[in-house]
Amino acid sequence: MEAFDILVSVLAATIRVATPLVLAALAGLFAERSGVVDIGLEGKMLAAAFAAAAAASVTGSPMIGLTAAIGAAVALALVHAFACVTHAGNQVVSGMAINILVAGLAPTLAFAWFSQGGQTPLLEQDSRFGNLALPFTDALAGVPVLGRVYGGLVSGHNGIVYAAALLVPLSAWVLYRTRFGLRLRAVGENPAAVDTAGIPVARLRYQAMIICGALTGVAGAYLSTAHGAGFVRNMTAGSGYLALAALIFGKWRPVPTLLACLLFAFTDAIQVRLQGVALPGIGVIPVQFIQMLPYVLTVFLLAGFVGRAIPPRASGIPYVKER
Repeated sequence: MEAFDILVSVLAATIRVATPLVLAALAGLFAERSGVVDIGLEGKMLAAAFAAAAAASVTGSPMIGLTAAIGAAVALALVHAFACVTHAGNQVVSGMAINILVAGLAPTLAFAWFSQGGQTPLLEQDSRFGNLALPFTDALAGVPVLGRVYGGLVSGHNGIVYAAALLVPLSAWVLYRTRFGLRLRAVGENPAAVDTAGIPVARLRYQAMIICGALTGVAGAYLSTAHGAGFVRNMTAGSGYLALAALIFGKWRPVPTLLACLLFAFTDAIQVRLQGVALPGIGVIPVQFIQMLPYVLTVFLLAGFVGRAIPPRASGIPYVKER
């Protein structure tokens, strides 16, 4: 049973680690399906994490922190859209500029406002999103296997984790079963045809970027007010880039993207377990080597197992309406 308990613990950690990846990957999905490449997911998540922790620290309310996080991320998404959609700027350059800007600005503001070395104060429990106990958790606690799986794996997560799980089928429904989704996918494939049909290309791409900003805002708030207890420098640790890799691995489809996020998160959960463990005949593996496992897996999978990943045809190409 000890091995089973360890497996349940690792899988529960996988779900928690995968949550910001899933939210950020869905954000990138809406952006790239509209034809806008957004490698600024990392920067928006980091800005949202800081905004959520700062607001929650001052007000004591995690919901106000979540609102501030979404506001900060949407603002940056609109900046990206203004540069790339309105002014047909280079989308990669704009995204990297956002990442670099936030990486320096967030710790600077944290130092100026809280004087704690570039981080926010440690959040009290009431200022964070707490874990939820689903119905029948206590009733099933004594049932072998099922009680442990339900209580340790299904129940006991915070609301953002369950919201992320629901957003995957919801995103698939929006993209493939609604008029908005049809138009969004069309503008990512052939914006000229969409424009000829009388549908404003710029408006659709702005709407996609607002959705992208909202989702990255929730992902950032999760990092600092649910999974963590405050903002620290570079706390995203490349999550935005891993989300983009998961998006490519999932070939710009919601469910395969979810599976890719779970795979990356599982590797991250495993590397935490392996730190300090002595392997027979090898000894203790250096922590730095273990910590690079999720990123090595990302490169390995993208290089050898993705196959031909074809993005939306108009992805990364600014649309300039012919006069």
